[in-house]
Amino acid sequence: MFKVIGNTDIQLKHKASCHCGSVELELTLPKGVENPRRCDCSICRRKGAIVGSVALSGLRVVKGADVLKLYQFNTNTAEHYFCSNCGIYTHHRRRSNPNLFGFNIGCLEGVNPFDLGDIVTVDGVHHPADR
Repeated sequence: MFKVIGNTDIQLKHKASCHCGSVELELTLPKGVENPRRCDCSICRRKGAIVGSVALSGLRVVKGADVLKLYQFNTNTAEHYFCSNCGIYTHHRRRSNPNLFGFNIGCLEGVNPFDLGDIVTVDGVHHPADR
């Protein structure tokens, strides 16, 4: 984590990476990780990741865009990205809010998601777009 000072704003930049290091992301999280959660939809319960959200402009692929793979299903609105080398889910463009990326908190450098305590599970099984 490092601070970048521009104009009068201080924004915290966080590094995230897949397991093998082929994919590196830079996340701008001015307030840190807010509202970590799990989802019980069909893909999220299988991957088991704890996710946070960031504005689309707050996530930048620094390295490995060529090894990122896209997976979509159902309404094909959400865009789920994972490393094609190690298989780790890094981030996704959210279906519930396409103006945000969800990111795998376990990919953040220096963060152990098991230290976060109780994590809220959101109801992805009954998503409004599926009705």
